Amino acid sequence: MPRRIFVTGGTGYVGSRLIPLLIERGHQVTALARPGSEKKIGAGCTICIGNALSGESYRAQVAGHDTFIHLVGVSHPSPAKVREFTEIDLKSAQEAIRVASQAGIRHFIYVSVAQPAPVMKAYVGVRAECERLLGASGLPATILRPWYILGPGHRWPILLKPFYAAAGLIPALREGAQRLGLVSVDQFVRALASAAGEQVSGVRILGVPEIRRFAS
Repeated sequence: MPRRIFVTGGTGYVGSRLIPLLIERGHQVTALARPGSEKKIGAGCTICIGNALSGESYRAQVAGHDTFIHLVGVSHPSPAKVREFTEIDLKSAQEAIRVASQAGIRHFIYVSVAQPAPVMKAYVGVRAECERLLGASGLPATILRPWYILGPGHRWPILLKPFYAAAGLIPALREGAQRLGLVSVDQFVRALASAAGEQVSGVRILGVPEIRRFAS
């Protein structure tokens, strides 16, 4: 069934690939864009000018949508960006969840990160807090937990594939290797688009194995 979908982070690495697919599948899409970034949004999408860190700048435009996809986050996360995780990732999610709750959104889709994880503790911690806030909101939600999304400009983890293959053969390491596995940007975008077409109740978690299956 076609949905009316509001997307934050639509000009980013994932969002710029997701929006055309959503439109191709018959959904009506509105994308939030900062002033000056609207030209990065492709044809067929309604543009909402606003600031992801200020829900009031776009709250009125969310009314009438049934699905909200939140993609805002610091690009290329690293331990050096701890402050940005709080100021951007957490703040934008807080605003999105608040606005979506007020608008009566029936399906909130959030991109988190695989957890637990042995590295990137601050990043994982902020994303886990966003998951907690989403659960406390009562919004029906799908939470996707990728670890690393492979694609143009994001390919260096391919070098780790032999490690993943070896770890998959060792029972003590198998679950961790699956949870922290790699997905392609095409797989991830297809999983997001498929999730957007569904209705959910409660909170559904899609880890790496589920993302791969959901995208097939």
